[in-house]
Amino acid sequence: MTADPAAGVGDLLRELAPQVLAALVRRHGQFHLCEDASQEALLAAALQWPADGIPDNPLGWLITVAARRLMDQIRSESSRRDREELLAVATPPSEVLGPPADAEPADRDDSLALLFGCCHPGLSTPSQIALTLRAVGGLSTAQIAAAFGVPEATMAQHISRAKQAIREAGFDFGLPPGTERPERLRAVLHVLYLVFNEGYTASDGDQLTVPALSHEAIRLARWLHRLLPDDSEVTGLLALMLLTDARRAARTRPDGSLVPLAEQDRQQWNREQIAEGTALISAALPRGEAGPYQLQAAIAAVHDEAATMADTDWPQILSLYELLEALAPNPFTTLNRAVAVAMVHGPEAGLRVLDELAADKRMAAHHRLFAVRAHLQELAGERQAAAADYRQAALRATSRPERRYLAVQAARLGEARGAG
Repeated sequence: MTADPAAGVGDLLRELAPQVLAALVRRHGQFHLCEDASQEALLAAALQWPADGIPDNPLGWLITVAARRLMDQIRSESSRRDREELLAVATPPSEVLGPPADAEPADRDDSLALLFGCCHPGLSTPSQIALTLRAVGGLSTAQIAAAFGVPEATMAQHISRAKQAIREAGFDFGLPPGTERPERLRAVLHVLYLVFNEGYTASDGDQLTVPALSHEAIRLARWLHRLLPDDSEVTGLLALMLLTDARRAARTRPDGSLVPLAEQDRQQWNREQIAEGTALISAALPRGEAGPYQLQAAIAAVHDEAATMADTDWPQILSLYELLEALAPNPFTTLNRAVAVAMVHGPEAGLRVLDELAADKRMAAHHRLFAVRAHLQELAGERQAAAADYRQAALRATSRPERRYLAVQAARLGEARGAG
């Protein structure tokens, strides 16, 4: 043992957690049993290491303890015989007679396979998110529930159902074959993207942001980038997160109210994150054909490089949105393109784009469509129409800070009309 009181035991355990679970799942294949055993090993380490010091081989220590807990769990269950038979079938003969649990190659890391498994297409998106945060992110059920603003019991049921689906379907937690890997990687990136977005602009609740979720998404994206350093879309997603999260401090006032991009104090933006994100996307773009995350990161970089809103290179942003829309059509991309069109060609041109978008059933009743239309109508001098759309946006918004901001805009324009 090498005692080091200053060592970050918690950070180390979170880093090793997916490797421990992945090693057990590779050996034994039973995710639900291995996940419980891994959690017990991590808890034992959290209690023991701060006092006794971190072992020379912390990963081996955890795998050994988890494997013992797994065997103890199987033996103690009332259905011991059935579970042992199930485990025997799932465990290759070479592993039964193989080396001890801690005799893993130093450079072996099955975590990527675990991440692919947690984002298996047979699971629902909420299940993919919950499992990724628990199994790969190392967050407790209580932490995940708090981040999403739901009761812990609800999140526990959600995770339990996901494990049940894995058990019944017998999902393979090995790396998918080469032909399937690009599609599965897209699912992984989508899950991390959703986690980040929920943290950056919460879909519900009293707070505009949930920093714990965004920070976890960035941490996992960094980890994935270390595993796949040459994948341009992985790099693009990490760059996008950094360049977007860099504005977090300026997005709210001390009372928690929302500050739109045009009014933000850019001195509060995190310049270190901007520099890192810009360097990442600058390195990724020349490698070949740009993907959606790279293009979004490039757009974020253009915003972050502008000293003021007036200095923003809107023609370049519009060109990037046009490329993004052609590559990966999405109504929210069109919504953002409408703003860029308005900034380059005038608000009336942007409103014409929104008129076309309003026919899309996915957006027709969405609060963001009403909010953007209200903003462009105000720019065009249509204050009465803008006030009405701000009110409609406020009625439809689920985030309280967004709802309050939209209601204030509606009231401001209504008061201005009355004064006139």
